[in-house]
Amino acid sequence: MLERKSSCAHAAFCLAALSLLPTMLCSPPADPIKCASGTTNCTITNSYGTYPDRSTCTAARAVFPATEDELLASVAEAARTGTKMKAATRYAHSIPKLSCPDGDHGLLISTKNLNRVVSVNASALLLTVESGMVLSDLIKAAGDAGLALPYSPYWAGVTVGGMLGTGAHGSSLWGKGSAVHDYVVGVRIVTPASPAQGYARVRSLGADDPELNAVKVSLGVLGIISQVTFKLQPVFKRSVTYENRGDGDLAAAVVSFGKQYEFADITWYPGTGRALYRKDSRVSINGRGDGLYDFLGFRSTLVAGLAIDRSTEDTLEALGNASGKCGAATVVNSALSLAAYGLTSDGLVFKGYPVIGLQHRMQASGSCLTSPEDGLLTSCPWDPRIKGKFFFQTAFSIALSKVQDFILEVQKLRDLHPQALCSTDINNGILLRYVKASSAYLGKDEDGVDFDITYYRSHDPLRPRLYEDVLEEIEQMALFKYGALPHWGKNRNIAFDGVSAKYSGIGEFMRVKNEYDPAGLFSAEWTDQVLGVEGKKTSLVRDGCALEGICICSDDRHCAPERGYLCRPGKVYKDARVCSLVATNGFSD
Repeated sequence: MLERKSSCAHAAFCLAALSLLPTMLCSPPADPIKCASGTTNCTITNSYGTYPDRSTCTAARAVFPATEDELLASVAEAARTGTKMKAATRYAHSIPKLSCPDGDHGLLISTKNLNRVVSVNASALLLTVESGMVLSDLIKAAGDAGLALPYSPYWAGVTVGGMLGTGAHGSSLWGKGSAVHDYVVGVRIVTPASPAQGYARVRSLGADDPELNAVKVSLGVLGIISQVTFKLQPVFKRSVTYENRGDGDLAAAVVSFGKQYEFADITWYPGTGRALYRKDSRVSINGRGDGLYDFLGFRSTLVAGLAIDRSTEDTLEALGNASGKCGAATVVNSALSLAAYGLTSDGLVFKGYPVIGLQHRMQASGSCLTSPEDGLLTSCPWDPRIKGKFFFQTAFSIALSKVQDFILEVQKLRDLHPQALCSTDINNGILLRYVKASSAYLGKDEDGVDFDITYYRSHDPLRPRLYEDVLEEIEQMALFKYGALPHWGKNRNIAFDGVSAKYSGIGEFMRVKNEYDPAGLFSAEWTDQVLGVEGKKTSLVRDGCALEGICICSDDRHCAPERGYLCRPGKVYKDARVCSLVATNGFSD
């Protein structure tokens, strides 16, 4: 019977893999802001339709300024009336509640219409854009001017302001590293001001202004950025080759590999014991090749295939069928490999490695955002309007000096439960990216490796996941034993408890915050909790809270005792407290 279930899973995921084939149409995401009447009585959510604590964020009103003057007027009016306000980006890709104002009386200020190029100085390698510009438009504008943003996130749907708000990055240990904010040399930001100054002002910060180190990673609590100036590089090409091999030497190889290739990353499939090494280097602009990277997971995807994918994983979870998940993961990852992960040699056909192409064609993907409307026949895979991907994302960086030991401990835990991590493999594994220390007060203090883990989330918040305890133990091991720093734009609540104390620049950041916004009009309950204002914490303790990472269990009721999931110590990291499935004989699985 188990074998038959696994075969059904393979077939279903094969059908789903077919849905990854390129399509000409799509249904671009809806606006994250919804208002009941024009621009009043509004709600906002993230692009996945659900915040980590599943709460609903409301606001009295939303505005959509199209110029800096209109933005200034909106902030001034809110400051005059003492109204809390939050910036909202075009697609709202931050998972935590960074765009959520307090209560029903707040103001949402969308930056989606602030999306223009302000100026280009190609000889000085400078590009100034408005903060609502989407990454795909930014890198195109740079390429058109013969310039290149050297590093960026891989998803092209984030905005300039959103990247600075959350410290978004690509992958590199070279030069200044992979964080977008470390290539910012100028910012204009609108903040509250005194009545004598008209209740709002534009602050213009240059590269030598120490306050830029606060604004470069701001969590949106300092004001709203209107314009950003980047110091770019002359346009260049990259050469990419993927190499798939066993993960036995991953811990030993991870640091040296990052130093060997400028744009290196590693996709780790711990459930199947494999690792995909991306050998990615800069090459001469004269190098032959017009390659394109259009990652399959970011393309327009058939909604019918996504529904099959989700239904199959729901069934495997309900049956506790871990072997089925492992088999399905093998099918999906084989399909991705056959399609060269979305790389083509000329924009149409993959002709073999290496793939060489211009930086702005290779650095980020997101074609599901720009395809014509097709009435939800296809969509981005995580679109909340369809039955598609619904997942947790746990993302954190660990210092280079500690990363080998961390990987070895994860492998030790995996070896105790060989099928436990196939849930990550189905979602294209654990992405390892390289990040460098930054001058930003809320940037990285040390060079490190960022681990980005995507895994199954139930639509029922009280339903535990298969091998719930293993990923919880990895999460707690990283955050507490290895001192990992969470990605500001991802993660579950527990990642942010006490996190501000891990940053040596937190004192300077709070000083600038109090100067720019002394009344806390851009602050909210979530950001106060993250920053530890008045000792506030992000954890929410209630029945079942550990199942979704909004608390760490200290009592069985924080798990799902009625389903046999009880609060127990970790298997490798003994200080962890995780929700384990306990058999009737009293022993954990």
